[in-house]
Amino acid sequence: MEVTPIWISLKTAVIATIFTTMFGVFFAYLVMKVRYGKVVFDSIFTLPMVLPPTVTGFLLLVIFGKNSVIGRFFTNIGFPIVFSFWGCVLSAFVCSFPLVYRGARGAFEQMDQELIGIGKTLGLSEAKIFFRIVIPNCKGGILASVMLAFARSMGEFGATIMVAGNIPGKTQTMATAIYTAVQSGNRDIVYVWVGIMVSIAFVGILLMNIYEGRCNKKNGKERGFF
Repeated sequence: MEVTPIWISLKTAVIATIFTTMFGVFFAYLVMKVRYGKVVFDSIFTLPMVLPPTVTGFLLLVIFGKNSVIGRFFTNIGFPIVFSFWGCVLSAFVCSFPLVYRGARGAFEQMDQELIGIGKTLGLSEAKIFFRIVIPNCKGGILASVMLAFARSMGEFGATIMVAGNIPGKTQTMATAIYTAVQSGNRDIVYVWVGIMVSIAFVGILLMNIYEGRCNKKNGKERGFF
């Protein structure tokens, strides 16, 4: 059995999750603080969550395709997106971004806002408030959403096959490998890939639940709950 799809899927998920975490947390905090257009921005950032992955993939193909201005730019600098590994990363990033964005925003909104006011009273800059007050108090919710985004990136199929294709050894992830195996009637390989993906997803969700349980238990003790 070819193990390359495992490596491609892991690389894709790790890189996509890093970008998703950075941009998802940043925009969640930014949207929480803006006064106007919050509903519009929130709708835009959440849209990939409700769109069919194939629709998301088609839109990415239009934006980053070789016939578009952006697509030609990346192609000219030797960094093509379509039918490349970075197409896998882009697809996983866009499809998993709403998970981190919504999770981080929920954590930010549930945080005691008086802590931010105290930080401003002490003369802390916005950056210091964000990294010293906001992130430490919301790390549980953020980490849980990051774990979900990683699992989502590992299993992305619709947008990936539209943007990156299904090229063995280059863009074939475990999800697209399953599709190929089903089409060829190779059930034994399908069971192996499905087993691996289910195991990875289960472990990720299990770790997330364990971490959330410990955070809730710790917070309960701090508040005097038993």
